[in-house]
Amino acid sequence: MPRPDGGLITETNLQYYAGAQIIYTSTGGTTAYTFTFNTALSMGSTTSWNPSDSDYGLNNFRIYTSPNGLGSWTEYATAYTLLNNSTGSIITLGLAQAVGIYVKVQLKETAVENNYGSYEYVSIKDIVNNFIVGYVGQDKLIPRVNRTDVIFHAKRGLQEFSYDTLKSIKSQELSVPPNLSVIIPQDYVNYVKMSWADAGGIIHTIYPTQLTTSPYESPIQDNQGEIVQDNFEDNIDSPSVINERWQQYNTSNITGLGAASSQNPTIWMTDWYGENSFGPYGYYGQRYGGDPVNMQINGWFNIDERRGRFNFSSDLTGKLIVLEYISDGLAYDLDTKVPKLAEEAMYQHILYSILSTRTATVSLAPLYKKQRYAALRNAKLRLSNIKLDEIVQVMRNKSKWIKH
Repeated sequence: MPRPDGGLITETNLQYYAGAQIIYTSTGGTTAYTFTFNTALSMGSTTSWNPSDSDYGLNNFRIYTSPNGLGSWTEYATAYTLLNNSTGSIITLGLAQAVGIYVKVQLKETAVENNYGSYEYVSIKDIVNNFIVGYVGQDKLIPRVNRTDVIFHAKRGLQEFSYDTLKSIKSQELSVPPNLSVIIPQDYVNYVKMSWADAGGIIHTIYPTQLTTSPYESPIQDNQGEIVQDNFEDNIDSPSVINERWQQYNTSNITGLGAASSQNPTIWMTDWYGENSFGPYGYYGQRYGGDPVNMQINGWFNIDERRGRFNFSSDLTGKLIVLEYISDGLAYDLDTKVPKLAEEAMYQHILYSILSTRTATVSLAPLYKKQRYAALRNAKLRLSNIKLDEIVQVMRNKSKWIKH
């Protein structure tokens, strides 16, 4: 591929794929080197250049030097400083380099991976800058506007779009501990799907349960049923008894799976008809009248809003689960980016939001509300990622005979 030549791509192949940039020292005594990654270089502290420093592991890069730029690289462990500005990340080495020395910055693996696929997104900062250039100024729709107002409406748009348009789904791989609960993620807004993975890595959906609930409060009562308060006149709370009972409950009593026979307690009902449908170990008819919602083997979960946790049924102990959820796109700086397929929708959202809140332009709001709606609809269609081959495959599957 061509090297960056003034287009939107600003990184070389080495910077993007390997997370490395090499600079040749052409002038003796050089100490300052400018690196132009899309990812800003960062240090744990001003002294974390030292490998023995406690914050050394927080640096997102390493510095190496080589006399020939080939295979012999030595980590640079002398003092240096870092300054990030509009031109890039400037590293000033404490030890001047001679002519012919190659200096390489290697990003850590996590920093490299965060940069992969970044071209499909545009940052909120660029959205704001582009909007001001395109829509604000003399003889334009908005003669003047504070930059802070544009930033506010851009962030609000990102929040709203994240819920049902951008589908910014995050996921965590977790293990269900013996206490059968995991903490809700820090940037969690709503869950999308909960599932557990088997030995082959195939996921199985875990469904929310309506069989139990997690009370928000469990106040202590006296013998007369009165709620007891402490010395500060606040209700004294206690652990939920319902949660404890649900954690200890054997879910096979609900599903019918795993129920043992009195004649043979080691038999599991993997076959609904048993080993012998008409013999002493048959289970024929035992699941008659069962609720289909509960006749499944994947377990259940519910949300304990009081403790900020997901609770699981007892049959999921030790299981590897995958939690998929959505955030609002503003929790971390890395999240504040918009897919390019929804860029126009963001501009129309900001435009409508500003015009509808000004008395001089409120009459124009209905027109631009329609344009916002049309742009948002187009963004949803683009982001739905429907491919013709996938539709053909689904339609062919519809004509397949169902065989036993």
